[in-house]
This record gives sequence, C-alpha cells and structure tokens, in this order.
Amino acid sequence: AQQPGTPLSDQEYHQFFKFLRISIQASTACRLRELYGCKNSLVQRLDEYENHGVIPPGPICSELPENPFFRNFCTFSLYRCITKKYFLKV
Repeated sequence: AQQPGTPLSDQEYHQFFKFLRISIQASTACRLRELYGCKNSLVQRLDEYENHGVIPPGPICSELPENPFFRNFCTFSLYRCITKKYFLKV
C-alpha cells in the first residue's frame, strides 16, 4: 500500500483514468438520452451496441429490490442515468 498523500503509481494512474474515461462516456450517452429521447437514431444505435445488436423489447428484469423490472430497455437506461449507476446490469 502507498503512503497516504503520495501520488499514484503509473499502473494506478492508468486504472484511475481508464475508469474516468468510461464514466465520462457513460455520462455523455446519458446526456444524449435526456436531450433526444430513446427514439433518436444515435441513442438507439448506442442501445443496440450495448445489447449486441438488438434492443431488448421488455419487460427488463432486474436484481434491484427496489425495482424488480422495467417496462422496456429505455426505462431501464433512464433509471441508470438518473441514479448514475451506469454499469448496472440485469
């Protein structure tokens, strides 16, 4: 373990910035979703990419106790954006 207050190692910085880039990309995709909605062709392409080429029709099951299912993938994605749980899976 590093001493508190010392800079990260090269490998630790790589992991740190890798996570930030992924989070920024997820945040940007959420912003597009909020601005243009799920019917937008770019948002739909992102959804297809995330789901290996097909947007699941729904309902979408979830392991979240507070939300066991979502009516469709769009609703699920909006939930992830609002709660900033970008990498939540079902």
